[in-house]
Amino acid sequence: MPPLQPLAMPEQDFSAPFHDHNAPAFEPPKQLALWRFLAFSPAMLGTLALTWVMQGWFAKGGFMALELVLLALIAFNFFWICFSVSTVVLGLFSLSRRDRTRPQGKPAPLRVALLVPVYNETPWYVLGNVQSMLQELHQRGGQHSYDIFVLSDTRDAALAEQERLSVQALRADLPAGTGLYYRRREQNTHRKVGNISDWLRRWGAGYEAMLVLDADSLMTGRAIARLANALSRDPSAGLIQSFPQLIGAQSVFGRMQQFANGVYGLALAEGLARWTGYEGNYWGHNAIMRTQAFAACAGLPLLRSRLTGRDKLIMSHDFVEAGLLRRAGWRVRFLPRLGGSYEETPPTLIDHILRDRRWCQGNLQHLNLLGARGFRTISRFHLLHGAIGYLMAPIWFALLVIWALIGRGEENSVIHYFSAANPSRPSWPDMSEPRHVLVILLIYAMLLAPKLLAVLALAVSNGQLSDYGGPRRFAASVLSEILLAVLYAPILMVQQMIAVFRTLFGLQRGWSPQARAGGRYGLMTLLTCHALETLSGLVLWGGIASGMVSLWLVPIALSLVLAVPLSALSGRRAGHQGKPGWMASPVVFAEPAVTRAAGEYRARLKRYLDIAGQHPAE
Repeated sequence: MPPLQPLAMPEQDFSAPFHDHNAPAFEPPKQLALWRFLAFSPAMLGTLALTWVMQGWFAKGGFMALELVLLALIAFNFFWICFSVSTVVLGLFSLSRRDRTRPQGKPAPLRVALLVPVYNETPWYVLGNVQSMLQELHQRGGQHSYDIFVLSDTRDAALAEQERLSVQALRADLPAGTGLYYRRREQNTHRKVGNISDWLRRWGAGYEAMLVLDADSLMTGRAIARLANALSRDPSAGLIQSFPQLIGAQSVFGRMQQFANGVYGLALAEGLARWTGYEGNYWGHNAIMRTQAFAACAGLPLLRSRLTGRDKLIMSHDFVEAGLLRRAGWRVRFLPRLGGSYEETPPTLIDHILRDRRWCQGNLQHLNLLGARGFRTISRFHLLHGAIGYLMAPIWFALLVIWALIGRGEENSVIHYFSAANPSRPSWPDMSEPRHVLVILLIYAMLLAPKLLAVLALAVSNGQLSDYGGPRRFAASVLSEILLAVLYAPILMVQQMIAVFRTLFGLQRGWSPQARAGGRYGLMTLLTCHALETLSGLVLWGGIASGMVSLWLVPIALSLVLAVPLSALSGRRAGHQGKPGWMASPVVFAEPAVTRAAGEYRARLKRYLDIAGQHPAE
């Protein structure tokens, strides 16, 4: 490691507002209020319209408590569906307009630290990515200077030794003067938050900016330089987030997510950038930060748990750090069109579920911070939105249960004990009536609308379809992705509901490292993981077969009862060696040079470690 260059990083107080006197004043972006109006008002108006229509279903005989609960749940869910649609529409409109902005002035040179925190990761994989980025930065040159720090919290002694050997081998390979440093903490106090803050407190003063990466992050030299330029040109920016593209997916589930990210992701990200403006968010990696600002404004204290009364580490720290920077007067920006920023995705459904449980734990913590002093309204919305993403799962499940109980109307209802002689019997609507069917179809259509709108926008640009293998292959990939997304959605709904209850009852403990390569899961593991989905599907099929449950629930029942085989399918390879395979996106047909180089460097380091393991004396 280089000589110590300490930097103070005080813990923030959530009970008192805070402003950093070093944060310069700035003018809000033009038309920001209009973008926000266009994002939120259609969602609110659409929700009010649907609620008004549906309340007429239950108006006969007055409202019962259960009817009001059902109406509230539908309205709540429909708002977030509409909000996603309006965000995508804004993004598509923005992408259709030519960006006429040009950078103003030459950026001042920055000394940038690239931080790669690792915890029990595969050393040759991480260091292969590091070498690829270092080589790109060396070849590109430029006015900024870069050092990479591999910050290890690894607890496994064998992996730690492989990390040390990999760093030594990499240093011997790199051009003279390349800054590559390695530090392993004896205790991984406060996990990733503690890892980053330890570096800031000991070496942060030596760098004007830091770019935080994940173990699977990969960025081109051009993308890193553009982030550094943007931060240099904007003295009011405390953090600038890039939009990572998914790469490296080989499994069916991974390809499904990678294809969706490539086709639909940019429109959603562009819309998000428009209405967030200078109050964007932080996703924990592939983002550059002003070191002094982050240290002064984003030191995280422990958070008192409302359930146990104990102080706990803030797990999903990124959203909170973005809110703290904005609270202190710094801008938090999002550049979705930057390009050259990559990450990987869990390869199987179970790996995705395991990651989701960790994220759920962190996002639900954010509810405790909604009342923090000084946070801006949009920052609170980011915190709420992250938690709502998981809380919607039990709400959807509750709607599913109520819909199943309603059945096909008063004469064919599971809740038959509400007899005609009972004055408290609700007047349930007949779900087969044409007007009710139209509303159900509207909800389904709104769920698919972001995908269909993005596909339409891409399809009108014939030149881009060639990046996906041509019109036929693109159409087949779109249909495959939508079909799989529809099949996996009910399973993910149940699993996210489980994650919420695991968090609420304190069953979700720790923050274990992600299985980057994925696992091979046996039948017993699949049956254990998906027991609730399978049981729910069998119960629904029983109700459908008896004529008591609406046929509109057949797609959901089919997905749930097939949870085990669908989970097994998720890990199967999507293509054969040397062929693009199923749901291939542009990064498959034209693999970026930085990922090809990273693959070569990984293989080289792996061979070196294999030899070192066989011949320790060498």
